[in-house]
Amino acid sequence: MKLIDIIRTANANMFRAKARTFLTVTAVFIGAMTITLTNGIGTGVKSYLNVQLGNFGATNVLFITRAGQKAAMSDGPVKYDAAAGATSTGRLGQTRNMLDSKELATIKAVPGVTGAQAAHTPTPDYIQGIHGKWQLSLSEQYGTSTAVMVAGKGVDNDSSHNQITVPTSYVGPLGYHGNQTTVGQTVTLGLTNAYGAQSTVRAVITGVQQKNLLGQSTLYGNTALIEQLNNLESVGIPPILANTFQTAAATFPGNYTAAQINDLKNRLSGKGYTAKTIKDEEETIFTAVNAAIIVLDILGVIALLAASFGIVNTLLMSVQERTKEIGLMKALGMSSRRVFLLFSIEAVLIGFWGSTLGVAFAAVLGAVINAIGKHAFLKDLPGFSLLTFPLATVVIVVIVIMIVAFLAGTLPALRASKKNPIEALRYE
Repeated sequence: MKLIDIIRTANANMFRAKARTFLTVTAVFIGAMTITLTNGIGTGVKSYLNVQLGNFGATNVLFITRAGQKAAMSDGPVKYDAAAGATSTGRLGQTRNMLDSKELATIKAVPGVTGAQAAHTPTPDYIQGIHGKWQLSLSEQYGTSTAVMVAGKGVDNDSSHNQITVPTSYVGPLGYHGNQTTVGQTVTLGLTNAYGAQSTVRAVITGVQQKNLLGQSTLYGNTALIEQLNNLESVGIPPILANTFQTAAATFPGNYTAAQINDLKNRLSGKGYTAKTIKDEEETIFTAVNAAIIVLDILGVIALLAASFGIVNTLLMSVQERTKEIGLMKALGMSSRRVFLLFSIEAVLIGFWGSTLGVAFAAVLGAVINAIGKHAFLKDLPGFSLLTFPLATVVIVVIVIMIVAFLAGTLPALRASKKNPIEALRYE
């Protein structure tokens, strides 16, 4: 009997006990659907967060702070080192654990660092377009934005002109009609210095960004704008405070591997600094997401475990019912290996049909949920597909379940292959 004939026979044998096969396939179906949906949620959430984290700039940026003294609770107290500074702010005019221009020079001199700048966080009072003044949260755009822009583009940090991007939620309030017409418009930002005097700065809108999960009202400015705002806001502050900052943004080659990035972090650590990339922050967020997905995947695994016992039971009963048939096949010259293969393929086919129907149903259900969510519970998060099903993941789920089904069918297949043809033919 050729392989194709064995597959056809195994597929036909599945339908001898339709109710039993249907229940077993249903169990596999539920497990496959559950695992596909949970992985779809994980992929969808991660994809969306990757886009949102793109708002903060390129991935080849390190955010650097001074490494303050830390006392490990389990290791006892750490000896005070005056040169390292304290972990709090002292009297007015003193700075501790802060960075300055000398610190920037030290950071720039570290091998692997291609540039470094102060990470200032000015706090403008308002932004004004054609009409109305609106509160805002402003951040500097480090590197090149990978955020989704619905119009225009991100700011250019190499430009000497003040540039800013705004979220779609600001277009209407600023008095503009449409995202495209907003690009190129000039807005005014007002801010107050330490003397209480208010001044204004003008900036050109280079792009309109999609509303995002991590800060729907955050605007992003280029280096020129942030530095001008910081200089104006620092008027009246003692120079020793005005010229210090808590965080520096350093760049490194974009083709660095994970090992090279870790080496760079270690070199900075040796200089007394703590450095983190956007990827580090991403992993912190994804840890929580992955934990939730694992819990949900366990439910799918439990369903598959139950389905495995169902496959074992279905095939054992099939072997029992077809004992004479097995004896006849072996008497006619069918080898034990072929008999084993026949029942193994039957188990694999149960896994195939159950997993294929399960992932197909999950994909359809996911499309329906995404469509409903787009106009309901996800309407404030444009671009967010709650369930995403990459083809590679779907194929892997089907293959893994077929392997599980094969393993589950091993015992019944072995029992069938070891049947003595004479005893099998005498079986009543």
